[in-house]
Amino acid sequence: MIIKGKRVTLSPLTLEDAKSMRDWGVHDTVLLGDYNFPYENDSEIRKWFRYKTFTIFNKYFGIHNEDGRLVGYLGIKNKDFIRRSSYLGIVFDPEYLDMGYGTESLEAFLPQYFQKMRMRTLYLEVAEFNRRAIRVYEKLGFIPIQYYTDLFPVEGISRDHPDIMASKSCFVFKDEKIYNYIYKMKLTRKRYEDRKDGLEGMID
Repeated sequence: MIIKGKRVTLSPLTLEDAKSMRDWGVHDTVLLGDYNFPYENDSEIRKWFRYKTFTIFNKYFGIHNEDGRLVGYLGIKNKDFIRRSSYLGIVFDPEYLDMGYGTESLEAFLPQYFQKMRMRTLYLEVAEFNRRAIRVYEKLGFIPIQYYTDLFPVEGISRDHPDIMASKSCFVFKDEKIYNYIYKMKLTRKRYEDRKDGLEGMID
């Protein structure tokens, strides 16, 4: 399945895509450290690629920009064939953030997900401190359905780190551990289609 957007093309993730991720940049905040691609050698990358793609319950796409460069990847995980639902995951090369590629990728993907794949619900989980991502999801129609804490995934970070302190309200400190607040959000096919029809009606 090849999905084309305004400036992006989504195609099934390949091992060569995964290998190219070792050339990606590094996030300038420890808050997003868990999104840095951690692998260097081919063996580690092959193992990561197999873990991501060798199951019918996951489906991953590489995101290429108008220059043909891999700038991110998008996946649906934990696919439930009975409820027709799954969880969204999307990661970008830090060098290509704030360029609109995330919004464009999802705008291209959602019609395929709800119409061609005949899925009913798409869930995602996003950290409260990741306000940029939350704004994108809300713009596309996702709504929060749950709010909870989870262990902060980046190890070895002090609670006094400036990046943590700058978003202190998004964290809980307990027993020398750091927890961050998470929003679980969802978008249903009905909500997606209703919003799409409404926007098209405004344009007409």
